[in-house]
Amino acid sequence: MNVLEIIKTTDMSVMLPTLEKEMLKYEQAQCPVIHHFSPGLYVREVNIPAGTFAIGYRQKKEHLNVFLKGKVVMLNDNGTVTELVAPMIFTGKPGRKAGYISEDMVWLNVYPTEETDVATLEDTYLDKSGHWEKVQSDKLPKLIDQEDYKRVLEEYGYDEETVRSQSENEEDQIPFPPGSYSVAVFPSNIEAFGLFATAPFKEGDTICPAGLDGMRTPAGRFTNHSKRPNAKMQRIGNDVYLVAIKDINGCTGGKIGDEITVDYRRSMQIEERVR
Repeated sequence: MNVLEIIKTTDMSVMLPTLEKEMLKYEQAQCPVIHHFSPGLYVREVNIPAGTFAIGYRQKKEHLNVFLKGKVVMLNDNGTVTELVAPMIFTGKPGRKAGYISEDMVWLNVYPTEETDVATLEDTYLDKSGHWEKVQSDKLPKLIDQEDYKRVLEEYGYDEETVRSQSENEEDQIPFPPGSYSVAVFPSNIEAFGLFATAPFKEGDTICPAGLDGMRTPAGRFTNHSKRPNAKMQRIGNDVYLVAIKDINGCTGGKIGDEITVDYRRSMQIEERVR
């Protein structure tokens, strides 16, 4: 009896949580997620390679689905299977999807909203299991980075309270402008929140804008310091962009990718040269 035959005789609502726990024990497939924003619309693009068995988050609300590329054998709640072949457009009901990707897949979830914060969007539209949340949070605190951050403050004569106040000042903060981004703000083990990659970046790639016309984007607000950074702030004209100085991993198996970090010493020297 093959896997699909076993699945056909199993209650999906019982099987998926158990299967998820087992699958999360193993190395996860690269599943880049790209976030597209336009006025009144958020599109969550998920890319999954062929040969992957994927279990999605539970969708909380009915929404438009655009199956842009690939083939997937979808497992239905009643134990049957359906092969979906792109391109397809349909309205998805609340619930959880699972299936075997037989050809490289590109899937778009389309949501009507003006919200641009990815963490808020995921809380609104997606329900992640308790086990997934536990696996995601099981990371060692980055004490080396935290201690080096304190040394940076001492070197430049800043106190932590003043820096935090300036960082949280909303007068010079703006959301990312309409466009496509492979980053999101999520809880961090360096500081309360940080900027994370949702799709991979290669060394030298421009990641996203951090400062536009003197205003800070979420990247300028939430990118944390590290003693071993994987990115840098680079000025291009009057604006500042995050640029990868190492390869950075994106989402794997639904897990958030690497946190994007910079060396604040270098970032402050950039600002000093501009003044």
